[in-house]
Amino acid sequence: MSVTPSHVDNINDKSAVCVIVGHGIEAITSAVVLASLGQTVHLYADMDILAQQLQQYGFERHLQALWQMYDQQQQIVSQALPNSADKLLQIYKAPAADSQDDSTIKVAQHTKDDTAVALYWLFLDSIKSTWQDDSWISAFNYSNQQTLPMVLSGIEALGRVADIAARLKRAWVYYVPFVFLQDGDAYSSMLSPSLWLLGEKTADSSRQHLRPLQPLMQHASASHCADIATIEFARSSIMSMLATRVSFMNGLSRLADSHHIDIQEVSYIMGLDARVGSSYLKAGWGFGGNTLPSELQQLEQSAQASRVEMPLLQAIQHINEDQKELIFRKFWQYFDGFIDNKTVMIWGGSYKSGSGRTAGSAIHPLLALLWSYNIRTLIYSDKAKAELHSLYSEQPLLQLLDDPYTKLHSTQALFIMSWPLHYPLEISQINKTAQPIFDAQNALTRPQIQSLVGDYMGIGRAK
Repeated sequence: MSVTPSHVDNINDKSAVCVIVGHGIEAITSAVVLASLGQTVHLYADMDILAQQLQQYGFERHLQALWQMYDQQQQIVSQALPNSADKLLQIYKAPAADSQDDSTIKVAQHTKDDTAVALYWLFLDSIKSTWQDDSWISAFNYSNQQTLPMVLSGIEALGRVADIAARLKRAWVYYVPFVFLQDGDAYSSMLSPSLWLLGEKTADSSRQHLRPLQPLMQHASASHCADIATIEFARSSIMSMLATRVSFMNGLSRLADSHHIDIQEVSYIMGLDARVGSSYLKAGWGFGGNTLPSELQQLEQSAQASRVEMPLLQAIQHINEDQKELIFRKFWQYFDGFIDNKTVMIWGGSYKSGSGRTAGSAIHPLLALLWSYNIRTLIYSDKAKAELHSLYSEQPLLQLLDDPYTKLHSTQALFIMSWPLHYPLEISQINKTAQPIFDAQNALTRPQIQSLVGDYMGIGRAK
């Protein structure tokens, strides 16, 4: 059963607040989830970036609604990030000297002028531009709050978080990587995480000192605690393995094309083998977003710093970038290069179904190539429309649509980039135009492909 606020007992001292420092989607989601669990959250952020993030993630409607509610109720209080950690620490008081027992740290009660803290949660990506490592670490080291737990999150080079934890003069330092967060379903994926990884500076201490996060640990489908350096390495390894699987399948898709084999069926067969499993075996235009590319970059930098050769990393990134242009090459070849001044329809623009973000999406190189041939592009993207408008509002060859079918009659080709999985395709509407389909997502099933009037070109599969 999924966890909701009504199903979770508040096991925490309501007089204390959870202090979060960060403005990314991970920090926003953490604030909302902790508020759902009965905590009061003080969120410190670059307010301009925070507002921008909340606007860009408007497709996370459940998260947005909860944020607005908790903000109005003052259960989440967002404030500008001070320009130094010292100023932040001055706002809060330390627990009383006799406030510890064997089970938990009990923080002091509110006073008129200051507030007690249950934990500090720092998102390293968000504080880099404002706080220098030496200064904020020193500020926390010389504060009178050494008994308070600190949680760190972020994608960093291997060993960096462990190094920060070692430099912090406190025992209760933890690392939480967001390997579980799903774009488009951020709130639920954190409230009931698929995999909860926790790095501990002091072994076997989280149960006593991370009580606000205990419900998340308890409701995770799988969890594991280890030292911080090991969890960092595991985080990077998991994400890089996922990227490897995607790129391997995309490499196979090109071979499948030459053998007239449907890679979609091959993927299904591979997934039947328990040694392989079925996740991340779908061929398509590649992977985008922020997480996988960032992980590969950080892992490559760590390998170079350690003088360890990992040519596989370069191959993964090369395949992924080249794959983003593959669907355009299929389009060019289909028309024997006579593509100038055409009009095409594009469905989807986000880097994955369910998301409204376009970072790393194949839509960007596709649009650049199409516009270089003066091709007019009509785009229907249910979640990424706002972001595409923001990026390309001055492009005269772009028109954003509210309906995928109404203008199909005026186009000469249809590209499918990220069709929403829950939204069935209407083949009868597509067949009215009999135009060629270039399916970069492999969104159509085999029966749908066979029922098409026009030609079909997918990734590793043809009509």
